[in-house]
Amino acid sequence: MSESEVKSFFCMITDENTDKIIISKPASKSSEYKKIVIEKKAAFYQISRYTEKQVFHENIVPEQLAETGLALTQAQFQQVNAWTAKQEYTLLISKKGSCTIRKKTICEQQPCQTESSHDRKKEYVLEEGTAIEPLIDMGIFTKEGKVVRSMYDKYRQINRFLEILDDEIGKRQLDHLHVIDFGCGKSYLTFIVYYYLTRIRNIKAEIIGLDLKADVIEKCNEAAKKYGYDGLKFELGNINGFQAPFPVDMVITLHACDTATDYALYNAVRWNASMIFSVPCCQHELNGQISPQSLSLLTRYGIIKERFSALATDAIRGNLLEYCGYKTQLLEFVDFDHTPKNILIRAVRRPITPESVKKKALEEVEALIQEFGFQPAFYKLLGLTEDKKSET
Repeated sequence: MSESEVKSFFCMITDENTDKIIISKPASKSSEYKKIVIEKKAAFYQISRYTEKQVFHENIVPEQLAETGLALTQAQFQQVNAWTAKQEYTLLISKKGSCTIRKKTICEQQPCQTESSHDRKKEYVLEEGTAIEPLIDMGIFTKEGKVVRSMYDKYRQINRFLEILDDEIGKRQLDHLHVIDFGCGKSYLTFIVYYYLTRIRNIKAEIIGLDLKADVIEKCNEAAKKYGYDGLKFELGNINGFQAPFPVDMVITLHACDTATDYALYNAVRWNASMIFSVPCCQHELNGQISPQSLSLLTRYGIIKERFSALATDAIRGNLLEYCGYKTQLLEFVDFDHTPKNILIRAVRRPITPESVKKKALEEVEALIQEFGFQPAFYKLLGLTEDKKSET
């Protein structure tokens, strides 16, 4: 193979502001990687290396693209395809090492149109074609790594959760992560999060899943052992008063019922966890307390009362997390049970939170409390009463 020709090819496509590169056709059947995909993100390129069963990700800056592409291709692959907004470039390398470069204009006969969101193929964090054992056992993937048609909604929902995690984790240079999953249940998501962190992000993760059902914990530990997930453990215990065995970096709660979510958030704050991802479940607390002073319309109709109470619960949680020093977002999330409860709370600890931000967040919560007679669990756990408000 002519190194200079391959290098010239990558220099050319780098200068053309390439959006995507696919390196394929391994030169040997014994090659570890079957294909490599390089995609342009906001300020970097993401490299995805595909084996038969796994995919490994790495981010590089644009200045590294030509050198990295050369290193990945040389003596390992026989074809490279690259796309810009208007051109497709192809590099073909014969078995003897000779190179052929082709260039094709996209939409040559008519003005190119921006691809619509309906036509664009959705790219998922967990791509088809990879045999992910937990997804196979859940019945979402076949043994070949294909999505079972009837399980496509659940496949999409799991990816949505990982996308929300990846939006934050992708910004960080992490080599290890300590995670607590409160109320893990059968732990479908816990296994997938562990796979995502260790296999896709190459992060050494230690995860503890906590639940109150002994039989569930036993089965989950057996499954973790079966998958070879050495950093994943499950323990029997209550969220309230749980003592973490390590400094907690991230807390996850998926469908922790009613005030269990509040105890999980309180623990996350108490531990100074840098990231919180919480999907609340049933929320009865405020629905049983609501007694508006002047907005009785919101309690006249049962369904409105229920939904308003649930929304108020999450709004209060979001603001209290802001008060505790977190940048907080409430995001749309389609949950696994197809219920209307589709809000995910994503909170990321700020290095410094201005006092004005904390003050406003708390004032808004207390105005809601006063209007509706609420006594939110998270508010009380933080010690925020009228006679005593402790700083967090």
